[in-house]
Amino acid sequence: MTLQQLKYIVTVAEAGTFSKAAKMLFLSQPSLTKAIKELEKEMDIIIFDRTNKGVSVSKEGEVFLGYARQVLEQAALLEEKYKIHAGGKQEFRVSTQHYSFAVNAFVDLIKECGGDEYDFSLRETQTYAIIDDVSRMKSEIGILYYNEFNEIVIKKILKVNDLKFTELFTAQPHIFVSSGNPLAKQRLVTMEDLVQYPYLSYEQGEHNSFYFSEEIFSTTIRSKNIRVMDRATLFNLLIGLNGYTICSGVIDKELNGENIVAIPLKAEGEMHIGVITHNKAVLSKLGSYYIKALKKYTVST
Repeated sequence: MTLQQLKYIVTVAEAGTFSKAAKMLFLSQPSLTKAIKELEKEMDIIIFDRTNKGVSVSKEGEVFLGYARQVLEQAALLEEKYKIHAGGKQEFRVSTQHYSFAVNAFVDLIKECGGDEYDFSLRETQTYAIIDDVSRMKSEIGILYYNEFNEIVIKKILKVNDLKFTELFTAQPHIFVSSGNPLAKQRLVTMEDLVQYPYLSYEQGEHNSFYFSEEIFSTTIRSKNIRVMDRATLFNLLIGLNGYTICSGVIDKELNGENIVAIPLKAEGEMHIGVITHNKAVLSKLGSYYIKALKKYTVST
């Protein structure tokens, strides 16, 4: 097994076909196919399932790819440390629920560490997908929360996937509403105050369990519910329909504008917001910097 072979399989997985990957790698397709078959034979696994439409990563191949990405990342770190001109793009991926501080930290990461070439990903996605991304090492870091309601379930899933949760801060419940909402001028709102307004939440797809909800108090019965798959749409509906969503209260006016305000919600409960990482993965320099940047934006929360 060589680093070159690991680079080949990562490229094929991203390209979706051997022909596209071969062009990206400046190789002939037969040479690429042969190199990957040799790797599969050596490791005694099937990394790719071949079809007429291309290739898809097998179940055991997903796990292997996770480790391959880690090996390539560590090799890049060694080159960076000991070679004057290491070359190659820096790569970093994070999967997160919707938090403005995650975006702010990502901006800092790019400005500080991006350099001339980089390939970074910030995935705002569903809770289950965040856990899956980190467990398969598609993302180095995940950001999510747990509370008293979902703590047992979330911690069990993290343990099964060999993941670690490190808390950034604890947040009291708030609501996001538009600045034009009649509640916007209140210093504190109650659940009773919210009854007449539409409740907006982020759709969790096929894993739409209350335990995976991005909003606390997900089991509360409400007469007006709107679920969306796009967070920009959620904010637009907050403004257009005088709706509300329940959140951590952390907001950035530069990112979210003056039209959205956070108001404390008088209700029992709190959100433990933190990062998840893989126990078998070594945190990269980029990962370490990103977590440092996260703490900068959450230390006073």
